[in-house]
Amino acid sequence: MAKYFDVHPENPQHRTITNVADSIRSGALVAYPTDSCYALGCQLGNRDGLSRIRAVRHLDDRHHFTLMCQNFAQLGQFVHIDNDVFRTVKSATPGQYTFILPATKEVPRQLLHPKKKTVGVRIPDHPVVQALLAELGEPLLSSTLLLPDEEEPLTQGWEIKERLDHEVDIVLDSGDCGTEPTTVIDFSNGELEIVRRGAGDTSRFE
Repeated sequence: MAKYFDVHPENPQHRTITNVADSIRSGALVAYPTDSCYALGCQLGNRDGLSRIRAVRHLDDRHHFTLMCQNFAQLGQFVHIDNDVFRTVKSATPGQYTFILPATKEVPRQLLHPKKKTVGVRIPDHPVVQALLAELGEPLLSSTLLLPDEEEPLTQGWEIKERLDHEVDIVLDSGDCGTEPTTVIDFSNGELEIVRRGAGDTSRFE
């Protein structure tokens, strides 16, 4: 049965965030709010957590997982990014965008796209996630909480608790956070490609 934590959306309780971070370090799978719907997350390198995310979402090995990063200093440890791409990504973060980029050796192999050796990264604009990432001190391995055969992600903490009570360990609820997943921009082939049009405005990339 999943533990349920209700936190303030702008000033999340430090004790709760610390407890959740400690649980993630101990192997927990968490459902948490972002600035573009809920996500599933676990510690980087948590193979069991990765398998559980794949099972919940029915994902194959071609799925691009996302590293939810606190800031650019952290993001730069996990992806290769040249100056032109850096400026473009910098101008759009923090925000509702996921960027696909070539991964560094810091990224566990099982997270990489099998052919491209790429990974998704993003810096969210959400106080709860930022507080959690600050407490963790490392990226959170994540994937949008979109269940198989459903068109929209889950957006209510109580519903996630009800439906995934035996699939996740923690539900972190801070109220409504929107229904649209991030806009996905792929820079891995040297040219910008809009892979998914979502919550982030694509006009800056067109």
